[in-house]
Amino acid sequence: MPTTLEIKLPPAELHDPEALRRAVSRKGISEQRIGEVIVDRRSIDARGSHPVYRLRVEVRSAEEGPAPEAPPTLSLRDVSDAPPVVVVGCGPAGMFAALELIELGLRPILLERGRDVRSRRRSLRAIQQFGEVDPDSNYCFGEGGAGTYSDGKLYTRSLKRGNYLKALRTLVDHGAQADILIDAHPHIGSNKLPQVVANMRETILAHGGEIRFGHRLTDLEYDQDLRALLVTDDFGSTYRLVAEAYILATGHSARDVYHLLDRHGIRLEAKPFALGVRIEHPQSLIDRIQYGQSEREENLPASSYKLVTQVKERGVFSFCMCPGGLVVPAATAPGEIVVNGMSLSRRDSPYANSGTVVAVEVEDLAPYAAAGVFAGLAFQEAVERAMFASGDGTQQAPAQRLPDFVAGKISRDLPASSYIPGLHTAPLHDLLPAGIYDRLRQGVQDFGRKMRGYFTAEANVIGVESRTSSPVRIPRDRHSYQHPEAASLYPCGEGAGFAGGILSAAMDGQNVARAVAAKVKG
Repeated sequence: MPTTLEIKLPPAELHDPEALRRAVSRKGISEQRIGEVIVDRRSIDARGSHPVYRLRVEVRSAEEGPAPEAPPTLSLRDVSDAPPVVVVGCGPAGMFAALELIELGLRPILLERGRDVRSRRRSLRAIQQFGEVDPDSNYCFGEGGAGTYSDGKLYTRSLKRGNYLKALRTLVDHGAQADILIDAHPHIGSNKLPQVVANMRETILAHGGEIRFGHRLTDLEYDQDLRALLVTDDFGSTYRLVAEAYILATGHSARDVYHLLDRHGIRLEAKPFALGVRIEHPQSLIDRIQYGQSEREENLPASSYKLVTQVKERGVFSFCMCPGGLVVPAATAPGEIVVNGMSLSRRDSPYANSGTVVAVEVEDLAPYAAAGVFAGLAFQEAVERAMFASGDGTQQAPAQRLPDFVAGKISRDLPASSYIPGLHTAPLHDLLPAGIYDRLRQGVQDFGRKMRGYFTAEANVIGVESRTSSPVRIPRDRHSYQHPEAASLYPCGEGAGFAGGILSAAMDGQNVARAVAAKVKG
């Protein structure tokens, strides 16, 4: 039987197979008995004076021979003539739902308001270079969803929610590096993920599925049951679409979809979310803090951090940390400033950034109570528009040096930044809601005590990080996955309030597809 071991390797020996065998032999297995060594898990331990890699390996003896090849991840068939299921949204939840439907013998029809990954690049250039926001094609909307051009991190704590290994293997089968199967914090990168997404699209199409870009859900036929969708294409023509079931996977920023459901009396719920800023440091500074090295070793990746504290009964925490990354504009409508983070596969930007946010509970939204279930949306929108109004009408983002942010004074100047539209000095301490600012002010000081060197004038505080998750949940039955009051409607993914990242959304898509198949196929 193969033996499982935990071993350590210095960074310089990570890619040396002989060093790996020597480390195994030091665990009491003679080198003559070592056949194949397979790395199952890999992480960095920087707690000591010298960072090391911790590896979990499976050791097969020479007599056992190499490990058998893994079976195909997906078992797909042609579903051209199968019953149709509409999937609204072509992000990770929608795409993984579509692949699962094909495996189960159903024909997915994906509707995506945005463009394919290649065409989306023109939209991203327009917002970065010219401040022009396309409300249907941007960093949040388009093929692959928000994750495609915002880093491609695959870490999730929701491993019990679905088949996470199948999701990872599906990504590898479509072009992602196999390292994501073993890394403790897997990452693809925004330069690699678009091709992976395009390959997934081709798989869906090759097996009889359909994807309609530039097609937007604009109305419903609903009478205690969802009977049809009304869809408007990019030429302005509206058509009626009928299917066996309707999976709603529209993402956390499709605010119009929430309002559409509400107009038809389909129940929604307010849910907690978080709002704050994005803080950007020089990556070299974070490396010195985390690795204790004046210059990072060649085989160590750009270092990251995770920070959390409690201030006045609310969590303050780092979110979506992007080592060697970029800050990007993530607005989905004109007249708002929203920022997010991304990084490329090499994570070789000279900057590190992280969302730094405060938990917002439903009871914190009393000033917006008149908006009812949309109080959180109204809160988000008010902050985003205040950030835009502080500037010059472009996507330049308001910012302060970190100590000035805490002191409540406007910065005279700002450090260099990765944010392409540019930064302008502004009083974030006044632009943010008082409860958010006060908790952030205390929280980042606590972070500076926990991570010596974090609290520095070299750091930019940039507003606003507001799309951490949806402030609205579309409820569903925990067993059937259908909306309790709208048969045939299956809320799914981040936009429905049941996921929080690429991998958890992918697993939710798989789960919902299986529930749909159980109903449709009886």
